[in-house]
Amino acid sequence: MPGPDRADLVVSGVGVVSAIGQGQAAFIAALLEGRHRFAVMQRPGRQLPATGDEPPTSFLGAEIDALEMPESMPTALWRTASLSGQAALAALHEAWHDANLGLIAPERVGLVIGGSNFQQRELVQIHDAYRERARYLRPTYARSFMDSDVCGMCTEAFGIRGMAYTVGGASASGQLAVLEAIEAVRGGRVDACIAIGALMDISSWECQGFRSLGAMGSDRFAEHPELACRSFDRDRDGFIFGESCGALVVERGDMPKREGVKPYARLAGWAMRMDGNRNPNPSLEGEIAVIEGALERAGLTSRDIDYVNPHGTGSTIGDIIELQALGACGLDHSYLNATKTLTGHGLSAAGAVELIAVLLQMRAGALHPTRNLDNPIEPGLNWVRQQAIPHTIENALNLSMGFGGINTAVCVQKY
Repeated sequence: MPGPDRADLVVSGVGVVSAIGQGQAAFIAALLEGRHRFAVMQRPGRQLPATGDEPPTSFLGAEIDALEMPESMPTALWRTASLSGQAALAALHEAWHDANLGLIAPERVGLVIGGSNFQQRELVQIHDAYRERARYLRPTYARSFMDSDVCGMCTEAFGIRGMAYTVGGASASGQLAVLEAIEAVRGGRVDACIAIGALMDISSWECQGFRSLGAMGSDRFAEHPELACRSFDRDRDGFIFGESCGALVVERGDMPKREGVKPYARLAGWAMRMDGNRNPNPSLEGEIAVIEGALERAGLTSRDIDYVNPHGTGSTIGDIIELQALGACGLDHSYLNATKTLTGHGLSAAGAVELIAVLLQMRAGALHPTRNLDNPIEPGLNWVRQQAIPHTIENALNLSMGFGGINTAVCVQKY
């Protein structure tokens, strides 16, 4: 039997919640049908009230309906969890049972949650509620304001006794959690490791910050939210937020078989590269380097990749740079679609949720459409546009980038 650092690694379970569907079945059905939930966001704390001569400001996004509490979930734990905590518990519940992790010793199961400062709206609401009576602040705030509290909830609910921690990589956090889970299993720290891309519960402060930075849309489509999210289209004007959370189980392919568990794909290659740049602007050199690094580790050439799931936020600069990187790496022949045009940008969750989208498309034998791709930046590329198409994915590449010059890439291979 090969050692833990040389064994094949696979994804053995996934769980997902998103605005377009909760659970694998609902999520892949919505993707292939090209559904969306973009509208003016209604969740309390996501609008700027009128002040002085300034009118109220509303922001566009895709929000999840009331989350359904999974069966067997402790009611008290669910009731006291934040929105981010509930989303993590729901996604983990599905992934846990999908991979039948209850058959693995608790101390051999690990957890990595991708994201930092991902409960901001919850904190803003607490601050506002207790501003004039801070001395009566509930004592649980001392633990709940920390992201590690979501780790605590998940380990308590599922009896996880191995390593558990959070990692921050801005919008690459979800995929960074997958990379950390891979290394934990490769190094033998645990036999199975769950990677969660946390739901980033942004408030009006973050929305306004992103708008002021020029990263978040949309002025152009303020009256037509359904048209606002348009990755790789010439009329894009920034990303549109979308609530989501994804969980993936990473383990060695030579683990003893468990009833009902069928791996989704082999994790063939992965890489992380930094730009050495604090600013949010993308780097062509950094993106080329991370793509080449993932391909090299996978032992694949660009011709082997038949599908790319890109970062594709709808950024005025980022989308152009990403397509240039794909072209420079010889990937302009691969099928290409943009998951964010359906789900919105999940920020810390995006890298995990979009990798799940790759795996579910692989299992479905079909690729989802790209909404609002009416006038592509590069019309000659192999886009999946208005409708889903049948396609058997053999080797796929998934990209995720974050503020602070973080670039990540994962290659998955048909199992």
